[in-house]
Amino acid sequence: MAISVFDLFKIGIGPSSSHTVGPMRAAALFATALRERGLLEQVTRVEVRLYGSLSATGVGHGTDRATLVGLMGEWPDRVDPKQIAPRIEALQASRELLLGGSHPVAFDWQRDLLLLEENLPYHPNAMTLIVEGEAGELHRDTYYSIGGGFVVDEAQARSGQLDQDTTELPYDFSSAEELLELCQRHNLRIAELMLANEKAWRSEAEIRAGLLKLWDAMQECVTNGLGHEGILPGGLNVRRRAAKLHRSLQELGKPNVIGSTMSAMEWVNLYALAVNEENAAGGRMVT
Repeated sequence: MAISVFDLFKIGIGPSSSHTVGPMRAAALFATALRERGLLEQVTRVEVRLYGSLSATGVGHGTDRATLVGLMGEWPDRVDPKQIAPRIEALQASRELLLGGSHPVAFDWQRDLLLLEENLPYHPNAMTLIVEGEAGELHRDTYYSIGGGFVVDEAQARSGQLDQDTTELPYDFSSAEELLELCQRHNLRIAELMLANEKAWRSEAEIRAGLLKLWDAMQECVTNGLGHEGILPGGLNVRRRAAKLHRSLQELGKPNVIGSTMSAMEWVNLYALAVNEENAAGGRMVT
């Protein structure tokens, strides 16, 4: 199976790739499908059904909000995390959803967003999106958020062919041993071999630009995690600790990192903590 680095690393929003990123992608795909089918302007009602795990922990993980923002036409790698809360507040106040970012539809949070205990057959992270028009139902689809931001629809799940990418790589491998053998045979470094494989999908310029975009998103996540304090959302009253720890490490008088006991690992732990807290707060993440 061919997997790109841009499949392995996706820019999204926290706190969860399967409960936040995946549902937002699914909802955005659904809104796009409505536009492509010429149905968007006919919609008078939208219903969101969250099943299984998405229902049980969806509110805490922001699945409900992520899905609705996706229906507004936003994608997890492009949306500004700071705009999600005010847009949801505006939706609840106006009781109107801007479907696909352009078509206003009346939306009642209690009536039109259902958290159901039922489990669908293919995966516990399931959601069904339904739209109706003046004459009744226009379209529906069920999506499964299978982890890492990957999403499959009902047709894919039924077929059992979850990977539909048939790209042939110049240096295909399925184990580290095969990778090293290919490098030795073709006199390539691992980075050179992987770049050659990535070129099966996109140009080198696009690859390098995409990698820099991933790096910038990672840096943004760390910076925001170090710059915010207070209580994390979710109702558990967990206090952010990264900013305080950062100040403490900066006050150590710039010791020799190699010689000072555990100081190097303390900085590693700090950055991991900053990333985890920013993800939990619904900020930018790379999954």
